[in-house]
Amino acid sequence: MTRTTTALLLPLLLAAAAGAGDDHGNSTTTDYIRSSCNATLYPDLCYTSLSRYSAAVQQSPRRLARVAIGVALSKVRRTASFLANNASALADYGSDRRAAAALHDCRSNLGDAAEEIRGSLKQMRQLGAAGATEEAFRFQMSNVQTWMSAALTDEETCTDGFQDVADGEVKAAVYARAAEAKKYTSNALALVNTYAAAGTP
Repeated sequence: MTRTTTALLLPLLLAAAAGAGDDHGNSTTTDYIRSSCNATLYPDLCYTSLSRYSAAVQQSPRRLARVAIGVALSKVRRTASFLANNASALADYGSDRRAAAALHDCRSNLGDAAEEIRGSLKQMRQLGAAGATEEAFRFQMSNVQTWMSAALTDEETCTDGFQDVADGEVKAAVYARAAEAKKYTSNALALVNTYAAAGTP
C-alpha cells in the first residue's frame, strides 16, 4: 500500500469505525476501552479519542491498538500539515534563530514520526500474514513497538527543541499542537505494549 493510498484510506477507515461505534456501541465495549486506557499515561484522552470506535474495537486488544495507532497517525499528520500550511506565517514571528531552527527541526521530526507510525499501522494490518506462530507474532509486534517508540522519540525531540525558545507566537502555535500529538502516540504505544505482552495474535 503506497503512502498516498494510506493517506486517502485512513480517514475513511476511521470514519467508518466511528460510525459503527455511534450506532452500535454499548457500555460493555466502552467500559473495556476505559479499562484498557488505564494502562496509558493519558487515560482520559485515550478514552475520549477511542470510545467512539467501540463497536469496531469490541473487546479486542489487537483492534484497540490498531485503532489507537490510526488515531495517532491522523493527529500527527494534522499537526505536520499545520506547520507546512502556516510555515510562512510562523516564520514572520521567528526572527529568533532558535525559534526558526526549532520550527524547521520540528517539521522534520513530525514527518519522520508520521512515517514511523504509518509503518506500525501497516505491520498491525499484516499480523498473521507471516504465520500464526508465537515467534512470528513477537517479531511483528517488536517491529510495531520499535517504530512507535521511534515516533515518540521524534515527537519529544520536536517539543524539546522549543525549551530554549522565548515564549511567543511560534512557541504557542507549535508547541501545544506537537505536545498534544505526542500524547496520542504515547497512548497508542502503551496499548501496543499491552497487546504485545499478551502474546496472542
